[in-house]
Amino acid sequence: MLLRVNSKTKSLTMLALLIAVFLCSGTSGAAQDKKYHFDPLQKKLITDGFDANRISSLYARPQVKFEAKGVIVLFTYSESKVNYGQFSNDWSIRRARKYMEKHKDELAKTEKAYGVDKNVITAILLVESSLGKNLGTRSALNVLSTLASLMYSEARSDLFTMIPKEKKTSRKRYEKSAKRRSKWAYGELKALLKYADREGFDPVEMPGSFAGAMGLAQFMPTSILSYGKDGDNNGTIDLLTHADAMASIANYLKRHGWRPGISRKKAEKVIYRYNHSEYYVKAVLKIAKRLES
Repeated sequence: MLLRVNSKTKSLTMLALLIAVFLCSGTSGAAQDKKYHFDPLQKKLITDGFDANRISSLYARPQVKFEAKGVIVLFTYSESKVNYGQFSNDWSIRRARKYMEKHKDELAKTEKAYGVDKNVITAILLVESSLGKNLGTRSALNVLSTLASLMYSEARSDLFTMIPKEKKTSRKRYEKSAKRRSKWAYGELKALLKYADREGFDPVEMPGSFAGAMGLAQFMPTSILSYGKDGDNNGTIDLLTHADAMASIANYLKRHGWRPGISRKKAEKVIYRYNHSEYYVKAVLKIAKRLES
C-alpha cells in the first residue's frame, strides 16, 4: 500500500533526518575523542620532513586519540604533593634490596663502566617506575601529540573547557602555559618518532606517563636520543629492559657531573638535573643511603 505524504510530514521527516545525522556525527566525534585536533599537527610534521604516508597512516590508527584526561593531569599536577616518603619505608627498601640482588651483575657492570653508585641508580629506578612495575598507563604518542596540538587555539580552547572548575587556573595563565608546553612537546614528539624509527619500535605501542616519559627510567624522548645506552649490548636501546635503563641513568648522571666519591652537595646538583625537584633529590639520596647498609 502506498502512503500519501503531505508537505508538513515531509518537513518533519527531513528535520528528523538532519537531527539523526547531527547526532551520529557527534557520536563519531566523541568516539574519535577529538582526534581532528591532530590534523594541523600532521601537516606540521610532514612539513618538517616526516614521511607523509607514514604520518597519515600512524594517526589514522584507532589507538591514536586526543589524550585530554592525561594532559589535564599535567596541567593540574603539583610536585610538592607527591608522597616520596613511600619509597624510603621498610617495605620499599626490602623490595629494592631484592631487586639489587636479582640484578647484581648488571648493576656492578654499570657502576664500573660509568662510575655511578649502584644504590643511586636503584633509588632512581624505584622512584621513577617502582623498579619497572609502573611504566605509565597512557600512550606516549597520544600524550605528546595532544600536548603538541595545543599550539593551535582550537585545541587549547577545547582542553580548557574540559579542566574541572575547581582545578582551573585563569585563562590567561593557562594560555601561556599551554603555548609553552606545546612547543616543548612538539620537540619531544619529533624525538619519539625518530627514536621509534631508529630502534624499530611501534610508537603507538609505547607506554608513557601523563607527561610522555617512558621506560623504567622515565626518560623523555629527547633524553633517550641524547643519553640512552645499550646496556645489554644487543644492538638496541630499549628502556623497557633493566640493563639499558641502568646504563642510561648512569650515562645521564655522568654526563651531568657525577664522579666516584662525589660530595653530597654536588650529588644533589646532579640529581636535580634529572628531576627539577628538591623533594625528588632528597628522596633519591635518602633511599640510596638506606641501601648502603
